[in-house]
Amino acid sequence: MIVPNFAAIASRYLIQRCHELDNMLKTMNIRPEESGDCEAIFAVHANCFPTTAEARLVDLLRAAGRLCVSLVAEEDGMENNRIIVGHVAFSPVTTEKGAVGIGLAPVAVLAAHRRRGTAAELVRRGLAASQAAGHTWAVVLGEPAYYGRFGFQPAGRYGLSDEYGGGDYFQALELVAGEMPTAGGVVKYAPEFAKFAW
Repeated sequence: MIVPNFAAIASRYLIQRCHELDNMLKTMNIRPEESGDCEAIFAVHANCFPTTAEARLVDLLRAAGRLCVSLVAEEDGMENNRIIVGHVAFSPVTTEKGAVGIGLAPVAVLAAHRRRGTAAELVRRGLAASQAAGHTWAVVLGEPAYYGRFGFQPAGRYGLSDEYGGGDYFQALELVAGEMPTAGGVVKYAPEFAKFAW
């Protein structure tokens, strides 16, 4: 009886998958939001979430001048047009003691363009842009297993909590060594978040 070499099969699959992802990323471009992107960004969030709350939140943050970092992912479309398939937003957050950081929310990628590393690349580039803009720490309310890959840890370890009872889902990341506020208490998002029932 011939026994399949599962290790070799898995290795070939992983190599093939890496090549596929590499080719996909080569066709993707991530750049800062431009003035003509608003409708496409709204459409991305409206299509990715059950309601338009996230899409309207981005519009409100933009109108208030609180969209600190806003990046889009675009890919080749029909007739050589580039189409926006993903977006990530970062806006200011503040601790009870007045320390100002940056909050990652929301992030979305159209369903047909997922599982290609697009969201992860948006997050990485967004964090790098936040650091370059002078922000020293960041928070996110999301899946720990996912955001842990970027270095986020439960914010409670730093004495930080959120307004929404997120527990370990509320996470923090130090963008500049030694700059994470400790025992800062509740971290508040921009006032535009309060307009929605999360």
